[in-house]
Amino acid sequence: MKQNTYELLRNEFQIDERILKLIDESEQETQAQFEALDDIMTYNQYKVLHAFQKNDIREAHFSWTTGYGYDDMGRDAVEQVYADIFHTEAALVRPIIVNGTHALTLALMGPLRPGDELIYCTGGPYDTLEEVIGIRGEGKGSLKDYGVSYKQVELAEDGSIDLPAVERAIGPATRMVCVQRATGYDWRKAITIDEIERWATFVHSIRPDIICMVDNCYGEFLHVKEPTDVGVDIMAGSLIKNPGGGLALTGGYVAGRADLIEKVSYRMTSPAVGGECGLTFGQNRSVLQGLFIAPRTVNGAVKGAILCAKAFQKLGFDICPTPEDTRSDIIQAVKLGSPEAVSAFCDGVQAAAPIDSFVSPVPCDTPGYEDPVIMAAGAFVQGSSIELSSDAPIRPPYIIYFQGGLTYEHSKFGVIKALQALLDKGLLQL
Repeated sequence: MKQNTYELLRNEFQIDERILKLIDESEQETQAQFEALDDIMTYNQYKVLHAFQKNDIREAHFSWTTGYGYDDMGRDAVEQVYADIFHTEAALVRPIIVNGTHALTLALMGPLRPGDELIYCTGGPYDTLEEVIGIRGEGKGSLKDYGVSYKQVELAEDGSIDLPAVERAIGPATRMVCVQRATGYDWRKAITIDEIERWATFVHSIRPDIICMVDNCYGEFLHVKEPTDVGVDIMAGSLIKNPGGGLALTGGYVAGRADLIEKVSYRMTSPAVGGECGLTFGQNRSVLQGLFIAPRTVNGAVKGAILCAKAFQKLGFDICPTPEDTRSDIIQAVKLGSPEAVSAFCDGVQAAAPIDSFVSPVPCDTPGYEDPVIMAAGAFVQGSSIELSSDAPIRPPYIIYFQGGLTYEHSKFGVIKALQALLDKGLLQL
C-alpha cells in the first residue's frame, strides 16, 4: 500500500523520489518513539472518556441559552469535564476567551494585585505576553501599569529550570511564579512534566503561599499527567491548540484551585458576575467532540514533529528537540539559517494545506510580536495551531517552528512539501 501512496505523491504532487526515500527511512528509524506515544494516547483517550461518563454528558448539553447565559448546563458540564481531566477543583472553558494569550492574561491578572511580584522561571515569556506583563508597551493596562513587579530567571545551561536561581529570586513580595512549558520562539526543549513537578515542589517547600502557574499551550495530552497533577496551582491554554482537537472554533481554558479560578472569573467578566454569565454560542458540542478526539489528534501531531526532526537531522540541520528527546509540546524547531529558507519551508507547508493551499505566506508585522512573523496555516479554523502550520520570527538564526496536523498523515505531508519546496528553490542538497 505504501508503494501506491508514494506513486500518488510522485504523480499528483510531483514529490521527488529522494524525498520519499528520506521520509521512509525516517519513519522506520522513529518507530520506537511512535510506539511509546501510542501508549500515552491510549491512556489519555480513556481518561477523557471516563470524564465524559462521570459527568453524564448527554444531548441536552449541546443546547445553549441566550442573553446573560444563566443556568447553561452545557457550559457547566464542559467546565466540569475539563476539571476532572486535569484533576483540578475548577475550570473556566469559554469561547469568550479569544486565544491562548487571553487565557494566560486571565490566569495572571486574576490572582495578582498591586504590590505583588511575578517571576517567570523559564526565561522571558512568549512574545505576546511581553505587553501583558509590561516588558514593552506603555499605558495599555499591563501588570506593570497596575503595580505588579516582574523578574525572570533564565534557564540553566542544560535547558532545565535553575532552581537555586529561582530560590534567590523569590522575595517577600513574590506572589506567583510561572513556567512556560512549550518552547515558544526559543531554541530549547519543552519543559517536561517531571521538571515541572520538581519546580512546583521546590517552590512550595520554600513558600507554600506562592502560586505556581504554567502556560500549558501545546502541552496537553503529551504525557499521562498534566501540570496540575504534579503540584501546579493554576494553568491555562487555548482550545484551538491541543485540547480542541481541531473542532473547537475558538476559546481558551483556565484550570486550577477553586479560589484562583473564582478570581480569574471576575477578571474574565466583572466582579460579582464572574463565571455565572457568558454565552457559549452553541459551541458546547464542538468543544466536547474536539476534546474527545484530542488525544489522537495530538498523537498525530507529535509524531509529525518527530518525523520532521528525524528527516532534517539526517540532512545535517540543527534541530530542537531531537527525535529521541522526551516530548512535552508538539513543536519542532529547525535552524534553517536564512530568511529565504524560512520562506520556502512555509511555502511548502502552505501548499500542503487543505484550505488556501494556493496562498504564498509573507512576513508581516503581527500584533504582540516584536519582529515580523511569517506564518503558514491553511486551516479549517483560523489560527488553529493543532492543525498543520509553521511560523517564524524573521530574525537570525532563522529558526522555523513546525507543528500540528489533524492526522499524522497530514503532518507527514507537511514535512514532505516543506522539503520539496526547499529542494525546488535550490536551498536543499539531497
